[in-house]
Amino acid sequence: MRVPLFATSLAEHMPRIAERLADVAASGRYILGPEVEAFEEEFATYLGARHCVGVGNGTDALSIALRALGVGPGDEVVVPSFTFYATAEAAATIGARPVFCDVDPASFCVTAETVERALTPRTRAIVPVHLFGNLAPVEELRRFGLPILEDAAQATGATRAGRRAGTLGTAAAFSFFPSKNLGGLGDGGAVVTDDDEVAERVGLLRSHGSRDKQTYVEVGYNSRLDALQAAVLRVLLPELDGWNERRRAVAAAYAERGLGELVAPSVPAQGGEHVYHLYVARHARPDELSARLAERGVEARSYYRVPVHRQPGMASYLPEAGPPELPGTDEAAATNLALPMGPELTRAQVEEVVAACASGST
Repeated sequence: MRVPLFATSLAEHMPRIAERLADVAASGRYILGPEVEAFEEEFATYLGARHCVGVGNGTDALSIALRALGVGPGDEVVVPSFTFYATAEAAATIGARPVFCDVDPASFCVTAETVERALTPRTRAIVPVHLFGNLAPVEELRRFGLPILEDAAQATGATRAGRRAGTLGTAAAFSFFPSKNLGGLGDGGAVVTDDDEVAERVGLLRSHGSRDKQTYVEVGYNSRLDALQAAVLRVLLPELDGWNERRRAVAAAYAERGLGELVAPSVPAQGGEHVYHLYVARHARPDELSARLAERGVEARSYYRVPVHRQPGMASYLPEAGPPELPGTDEAAATNLALPMGPELTRAQVEEVVAACASGST
């Protein structure tokens, strides 16, 4: 039985998507305009935030949000190393220095203790990542008195104590890349915040630093959410909670069938609802397990095997003494393996994944 890593499908929504795309094409309003404004309002309402500003992609969302929070050249930004490269890249591209902190390998997220060890007098912001759909402990980071930019790209819809990812910090960056829990048909992103001044500056920066196309008060970006992508996201947003619930049901089915006896699933954040962008577990020999799964048609892959602080592009941002010691990151990088996940995964496929993990195990 073939079991895909990403068990998702937009087939039943394509007729409505095609209709909405045709509407936008006929409108002649392709850059910003009413479609983007409507999505921004709907997404902000869904999250429970005051402002949503659509931008071109999730990486731009991070960079623009950091600048809107006052981060600039020479400042330091604490980021995890076990994450997608863009989390650190966004700080570097605005002239700031990413400072890498460790993660708890059980949750794959930062902790207050790992962040605290990376703080210096030059730290201007903290960027916790809600990795794989699991919530980082943003509330615990507030004690440091610094702006907190949530990297919520992989956790759209996750909640803790009635609050959604993206509303826990000072601001948040989202990605609508097609593989995300809420994805479009291309690149897209957004910055979300309750801070009026931050939202205003994000809106300014996304359009070349201009409010009126006549006067340019900042060196900004050409980074605006396409109206076509906004139309797609407006169709799919009402489906998000249902999809996330089905993802949690798949995780529960894995647990019921004993997968936790064969691998070490990530530990959900205390009091939080994981949305399982990916189902990532740890295993002592992940490459061997992946090979066994492939023999049975079960797709699996490891993520971030080379952590960001060990990537060649980050060498100039490391201390002169060399890369920091990040044992939790090293463990997470060496042992992780993503198993099939998605709202379309069937019970038979869940059983096949568990059986495949059990085959050849000792």
